[in-house]
Amino acid sequence: MIKHLRSAADLDAATATLILDTAGEMAALAGREVKKLPTLRGRTVVNLFYEDSTRTRISFEAAAKRLSADVINFSAKGSSVSKGESLKDTALTLQAMGADAVVIRHPASGAPHRLAQWVDGSVVNAGDGTHEHPTQALLDAYTMRSRLGKLDGLNVAIVGDVLHSRVARSNLLLLTTLGASVTLVGPPTLIPLDVAAALSPSAKVSYDLDSVLPDMDVVMMLRVQTERMQDSYFPSAREYSRRYGLDLARMRKMPEHAIVMHPGPMNRGMEITPEVADSSRSTIVEQVANGVSARMAVLYLLLGGKA
Repeated sequence: MIKHLRSAADLDAATATLILDTAGEMAALAGREVKKLPTLRGRTVVNLFYEDSTRTRISFEAAAKRLSADVINFSAKGSSVSKGESLKDTALTLQAMGADAVVIRHPASGAPHRLAQWVDGSVVNAGDGTHEHPTQALLDAYTMRSRLGKLDGLNVAIVGDVLHSRVARSNLLLLTTLGASVTLVGPPTLIPLDVAAALSPSAKVSYDLDSVLPDMDVVMMLRVQTERMQDSYFPSAREYSRRYGLDLARMRKMPEHAIVMHPGPMNRGMEITPEVADSSRSTIVEQVANGVSARMAVLYLLLGGKA
C-alpha cells in the first residue's frame, strides 16, 4: 500500500480497487448500533484546512473517529497562520506533536506534495487549489460501482467548469485507470485541452451536452466556481444554464439506468435543477454517505491496516 495519497495518479488499478473493496466493508458499519472500530486507537489524525469546507472536513473527521483515532482539527483562521506562519513551520509543529496522518486542504496546488517532504506521517490530499481531490474521486467511483455494479466499460460525462475543478482532474485520472471512458463537456473556455490530454490521452471532449447524453451511464455535473474566475468565461449564468444545465428534459435523454452525480456544493438552478438534484436518479446524498466509508478505507490502509 502507498504511504501518501496526494493524487489519483498515485493509485494503480489494484490499489484503487483495494480501497473501494475496503470502503464496502466500512459501509457495513453504518447499519450497526455501534459504528466504531478500534483499528486506529492511539493514532493521531490532523485535519489541516486552509480553505473553508463542510462536507470534506466533517467526512474526514467522522471517518477517523469511527476508526477510533484521535482527531485534531486545525483551521487556518484563528491560528498562527494568520500571523504569517508558513506551511513548513506548521508542518514541523505537527511533526513534533506526533501526527500519524495529516489531511490537508490548501489553496495552493502542490501543497500536499511539499508537506509530505516535511512530515514522517502519511499525507492525504483533501483538495489543493485547482489541482486534485483524490478522495472525492474514490467516493465517486465507489458510488458508481454501488449503483451500476461495475466501473470497467462505463461511459462517464463530466460536465461544466473543468478548468477550475480539482474533482474533474482526479476523476479523469482514476476512472480511466479503472477502465471507464470519460467525456469532458462544457464551453470551450472551461475545458483545458492540454491538461485533459496530459492527464488521459483517451479522454474525449464535447461542447454539446445534448449530443452525449444518450450514450452516458453517468453524468457528473460540476459547480461553476465563480470565486476562482478572474475573467468572463461565458455570456451569463442564464446562457450557461441553457446550454449546459441538467434539467428534466435533458435527464429524459439519458438511458434509463443512468445516474446523475454532483460533488457539491450545488448551484441549484444553474448547472442542475432542483427536480433533477432531488430525483431518484441522483446520487448526491449517497455520495456524502459514501465519502465517510471511502475515507475510512483510505485512513485504515494508509495507517497500517491489513486487508
